[in-house]
Amino acid sequence: MCADCLHALPCPSAECSVDPLPPHWRCYMSPQGRRYYVNTTSNETTWERPSSVPGTPKASIRHKNSLPINCVTFPSPACMSEQQLLKPSEWSYCDYFWADKKDPQGNGCITGFEILLQKQLKGKQMQKEMAEFIRERIKIEEDYAKNLSKLSQISLAGQEEGTLGEAWDQLKKSLSDEAEVHLKFSSKLQSEVEKPLLSFRENFKKDIKRFDHHIADLRKQLVGRYAAVEKARKALADRQKELELKTQQLEIKLSNKIEEDIKKARRKSTQAGDDLMRCVDLYNQSQSKWFEEIVTTSLELERLEVERVEMIRQHLCQYTTLRHETDMFNQSTMEPVDQLLQCVDPARDRELWVQENKTGEVRPVDVEI
Repeated sequence: MCADCLHALPCPSAECSVDPLPPHWRCYMSPQGRRYYVNTTSNETTWERPSSVPGTPKASIRHKNSLPINCVTFPSPACMSEQQLLKPSEWSYCDYFWADKKDPQGNGCITGFEILLQKQLKGKQMQKEMAEFIRERIKIEEDYAKNLSKLSQISLAGQEEGTLGEAWDQLKKSLSDEAEVHLKFSSKLQSEVEKPLLSFRENFKKDIKRFDHHIADLRKQLVGRYAAVEKARKALADRQKELELKTQQLEIKLSNKIEEDIKKARRKSTQAGDDLMRCVDLYNQSQSKWFEEIVTTSLELERLEVERVEMIRQHLCQYTTLRHETDMFNQSTMEPVDQLLQCVDPARDRELWVQENKTGEVRPVDVEI
């Protein structure tokens, strides 16, 4: 309500009797001499004189309608000018999550800010599950390395000889080398992928908790301020009705006592108006602070989400790099085996074996008589 309306006097009856007001509507005069109207039932006020047809005037100072924004009830003007986006063409959090939304899992409502928080909490859970996935991958690599190492030490076919035996020994040695590669791979996965994911998640969780508590405190303060405004508004309406009653009594019967009552009622109405002004001022301060913090925090949540996605992308790239390096190294350990297999020469092996193991060259002959 504007200042003109706060220190007001009832209009003389004659000035408001030309066209009877609708039920529950009263006419008042501001200290500046401007006439305005109050609905004593709804406390609605307007500069425009209500018609005799019941209904809400077109141009109201205060409107009964309200707008639920992040669980805070704000006055909603009947005609609100179009608002410009804070960050046009960016689809920013700070532009699209002001209204409350019906909770799909219940009958209540969920705030736009809570929807943003839920997205962040979901992201935190995704990080946890990704870290668990990497943990399982590490375990697989460790178990695989242990089994490869164990297999490389088995003495099966250890008595194979010649060039084939050399290839076989190299193949077994390659298993040991490959086992070492997979152990290093699992170690790097833990230090360069899993650990950063978990560390970022912990810091992320602390930030979300801090934002949630901060906005909740501001919301609580703002709700209290708004309640105080409504209480002061009702008190002013009650004082205005009291002043109107005293004025009507004066019109019926003049006396010093009635005049004194009017002065007293006038003082109370003025005081109530001052109280309302003070409450409105405190409310507007809180509302401005709340708005700034919602915008700032929404942008911070937006930044955190971008940072989270980029951090995960980088570490998954590191995972693929490490995996590629492991494959390349494993391939290099197999190259000597491939080369030896290409050199397997059964004829040469036979020659060497015969030279080493021959027992004599004299063959039996027929007996001659």
